[in-house]
Amino acid sequence: MLISRLSVRTIIAFVHDIATVIMVWWLAYFFRFNFSIPPYYFEQLLEILPWIVPVQAGIFLWFGLYRGLWRYASFPDLKRIFLAVFFGTLTVLSMLWLLGMLYGVPRSVIILAPILLLLTMCGSRLMYRAWKERRWYGSGKRVLVLGAGSTAMSLVKDLAKSPDWHVVGMLDDNPKKLGTRLQGVSVLGKINDLPNWVQKLDVAHVIIAMPSASRRAHRHALEVCSSIGIKAMTVPSYVDVISGNTKISQIRDVELDDLLGRAPVVLDDEGLHGLLTGKTILVTGAGGSIGSELCRQIMPFKPDRLVLLELNEYALYNIEEEFSARFPEICMSFVIGDVKDQARLLQLFGQFQPAVVFHAAAYKHVPLMENDNTWQAVLNNVKGTYILAHTAIDFGVEKFVLVSTDKAVNPANVMGASKRLAEMVCQALQQYVHHSAKSDVPGEKKNTCFVMVRFGNVLGSTGSVIPKFRSQIAKGGPITITHPDITRYFMSISEAAQLVLQAGSMGGMKGGGEIFVMDMGDPIKIVDLAKDLIRLSGLSDEDLKIVYSGLRPGEKLYEELLAADENTLPTPHAKLRITQVRQFDEQWLFALIAWLDKDSVLSDKEVRQQLAKWVPEYSSDK
Repeated sequence: MLISRLSVRTIIAFVHDIATVIMVWWLAYFFRFNFSIPPYYFEQLLEILPWIVPVQAGIFLWFGLYRGLWRYASFPDLKRIFLAVFFGTLTVLSMLWLLGMLYGVPRSVIILAPILLLLTMCGSRLMYRAWKERRWYGSGKRVLVLGAGSTAMSLVKDLAKSPDWHVVGMLDDNPKKLGTRLQGVSVLGKINDLPNWVQKLDVAHVIIAMPSASRRAHRHALEVCSSIGIKAMTVPSYVDVISGNTKISQIRDVELDDLLGRAPVVLDDEGLHGLLTGKTILVTGAGGSIGSELCRQIMPFKPDRLVLLELNEYALYNIEEEFSARFPEICMSFVIGDVKDQARLLQLFGQFQPAVVFHAAAYKHVPLMENDNTWQAVLNNVKGTYILAHTAIDFGVEKFVLVSTDKAVNPANVMGASKRLAEMVCQALQQYVHHSAKSDVPGEKKNTCFVMVRFGNVLGSTGSVIPKFRSQIAKGGPITITHPDITRYFMSISEAAQLVLQAGSMGGMKGGGEIFVMDMGDPIKIVDLAKDLIRLSGLSDEDLKIVYSGLRPGEKLYEELLAADENTLPTPHAKLRITQVRQFDEQWLFALIAWLDKDSVLSDKEVRQQLAKWVPEYSSDK
């Protein structure tokens, strides 16, 4: 490595170390002779230095002391300096001995010189880093961190390297941590003390660093921030950090997902690799909220090909733009089609031969499907499921996973009843598969396993209440809620998609046809959700008016995950259980398909009457 090729900073560092070598040898003689070097020994020093300096410089370059930056000096750098000084000293002494120049050099000088060299080189680097960090702190934004756990400590450590932030303190409700110093930052008090410390330390920013804390703890921290008009930020989710998608220091605004307080999903990677890796996977409704997230969650398992089926051209275009950029190494096919179009499905299944199908396409908006669109809801959600599922059986698909909903339990609306009927169709088809497995006729045996997954609302999904609330807040209110006591189960889109995949890998444990129910946690009041969104927008509850408009057609006050006659069995996954429901045979299915194949369009009243016959637990006041 030639000095002429080095950067300016490297040259300065190199010259500094050479000057240090000269200085420490002079100091070693200086200290040995009580600050007055005799002329003989001074001449001796001048005689040996021209040999010492180039040898020591070569050792420094050999050990790569100039590959890093002083501002990031750390233990590995100090270790390299120690080795360079140690081997440099041995080389210098060996050379002086061979040249006959070592005789007469005081032994105390031989010991002092390397010690002084080590201390000076290490000390100068650490002092430079400390000065650089103090200079950064002076220009960064002053911030308080809420939380003093491992995540908060990692955050403080990362922010210490950033010129944009200066952490002035931490707050935590654990009394054992009060008054301690973590990563050089003091734990000043409890979270309730935030207003006092914000004023005392002139803080304009707060970061909530408690990813594993409960929903109540997150909401409380947000309420404290909102009470003093300071907007809170937070760290990335635990899932994003462990997956390598982001770093702790990439702080962001607090989102509703953070307030759910749900533990991260632990996936059975081995089972999912067996389900997805190296296979062709087809996802219907791939441009929707759940369908697109399913595709994102499938990608890390390296399918041989992912077929994204979507009816909406614009939604498919958007997902193609995203996935082509993010996953160029995966073979993907973006296809437009309707699950009710049997000819199109035959073409796609014949071309791609999918091994696993995730059926997420559905009409899901309750009020929209309740009036004027009831027959279309039945055709899309029930007949479309039958056509797709039967095609999957004919082409030997291994797993067919139906994405269902908690609204299928004791349904009070057309959408919920149609999704329950779709579940029943898959159950009946599973019986058909079982019967065909006993056939001795060549080509008649079928092996498709059907899996159904129920869950509640997902935050931010298309057509959900969250985008509506955000729009109303942006306009200055009012926020409209149907009823002050209305509750719903909520989970994040990523958690829902992960559990759908997990259920897909576990399906078949009981012979197929299982309905998996997700652990949705506790139901959440919609009014509390609206207030959370108001606070996340930097406003208080008094700034926006909440108006109650009354329940909409087909809307329940609360949702259920199990019907009265359903029980559940545990599964190996803590967040999934299997429902025990009644079975439906092929004769029942043939009669249902005969009804769905009618050419006429049924009125809303006729649809409701027929649904009540096919789904006994369905109740409608109309």
